[in-house]
Amino acid sequence: MTSSTTPLHALRDAGVAVWLDDLSRQRIASGGLADLVARGVVGVTTNPTIFASALSKGDAYDAQLRALAVDGAAVEEAVLRITTDDVRDACDVLRPVYDATDGVDGRVSIEVDPRLARDTAATIASAETLWSEIERPNLFVKIPATVEGLAAITAALAQGISVNVTLIFSLQRYRAVLDAFVDGLEQARAAGIDLAPIASVASFFVSRVDAAIDPMLDALGTDEAAALRGTAAIANARLAWGVYQDVVTGERWQALAAAGARPQRPLWASTGVKDPAYPDTRYVDELVVAGTVNTMPEKTLDAVADHGDVHGDTVTGTQEASAALLDRIEALGISVDDVTEQLEVEGLRKFEASWTELLATVEAGLAQAAGPDEASR
Repeated sequence: MTSSTTPLHALRDAGVAVWLDDLSRQRIASGGLADLVARGVVGVTTNPTIFASALSKGDAYDAQLRALAVDGAAVEEAVLRITTDDVRDACDVLRPVYDATDGVDGRVSIEVDPRLARDTAATIASAETLWSEIERPNLFVKIPATVEGLAAITAALAQGISVNVTLIFSLQRYRAVLDAFVDGLEQARAAGIDLAPIASVASFFVSRVDAAIDPMLDALGTDEAAALRGTAAIANARLAWGVYQDVVTGERWQALAAAGARPQRPLWASTGVKDPAYPDTRYVDELVVAGTVNTMPEKTLDAVADHGDVHGDTVTGTQEASAALLDRIEALGISVDDVTEQLEVEGLRKFEASWTELLATVEAGLAQAAGPDEASR
């Protein structure tokens, strides 16, 4: 790496798209998002937790809350208006990147109501609403990779809606996500829909796997267990890359690619380090491979920009060793499948709690904006 090349540029040169896992109206209005784009950020992801945090800080939403209160907007309508306005504006900031990359990057993601994650029909309806409400070609609608979400992913893609599949923890579920993706594009092709504008990423969660398995290893108290700390998450993600390679070299995908389809890129999510004993750029440096996305909270993004150790492809050719690591963990009596299943349940619970917090924050804001009579009711 030359002195004029930052680690973020090195990631780009290695074929990794750098996205920001955060959004707020203040970040958009201040020009902060545009500044990050100038530094090499080419996409944005959001989730209910991010929106709840944004609404709870500062006064950037006060004017809109007053206007919504005057309009008599219900709480859920207000949340829809607020979040879709932010994402639409972010899409406009990222639009030059979208145009320059022929639609590959410059994407902004918004998640369907997480309370619908076990309801296929309601998830499809929510995805359709978000897609039509924001009305930007560089939008991704995020759909959780629950069993019920798989059919919704297929249905959305079949309509030409670009999808970010979120909350993927296990290899088994990731295979099902890829199947749902291929099914959706095959249905779109059969309906005569142009495949080229349809895009998708699959958000495979990383650090939470170590955060769940490391304490189990610690509880065993053996040298073997201690040696395996911090290995599960990266091994799991590297194996996911192998699953992806199996699909994109297969006949079904090759037929879609010949018809103009774009692959569903793996996106490494949950890349902030949760154990201070680990290097703070660990889940970026160790998952470098062309054709992927890494979405980072700003703290991780700044750490990578400052001292990321980008030293070429750290994924290709690692599948055998990664499988061996997970086998060693399983041999100690830790079921990786059980862990990843529980992580999905916990992930949905956290997003539902954040959504409830977001609704409460907006409800309080509407009441305050409406005046003391309404606030006291």
